[in-house]
Amino acid sequence: MVNDPELNGKYLGTISADFIKVADTLKEASYQIRKAGFDYPIFAISKEVIPIGQLLVDKLSLGLDWNYFASFLNEFQQRELVAEDRTEDFKSTYKDPDEFCCLFVVDKEFTNFVFIPYPED
Repeated sequence: MVNDPELNGKYLGTISADFIKVADTLKEASYQIRKAGFDYPIFAISKEVIPIGQLLVDKLSLGLDWNYFASFLNEFQQRELVAEDRTEDFKSTYKDPDEFCCLFVVDKEFTNFVFIPYPED
């Protein structure tokens, strides 16, 4: 549940390039998710449509490489993407959602949580 060194190079460039374009949208969605009473917002990203969360940003609409799906920890627990016995580990690793975006990267060769800082205003 930490930034994986494997992410560097192959994914970091394309994720970062997209993230800059959608950071404000994700930050606002994170706020709205928490305001609605759901802790630990998570944004699943994938190049394909996946059945996690609700589609927030379609890659085709903004010319991106990744689709962005809004979700939160409870859904990840229900889908057993975060095992019940690992929930406390996840919570202790989770970074301040006002400063960092929690991405769940889903690709053919890589699936992991990544925390990316929101750009400074």
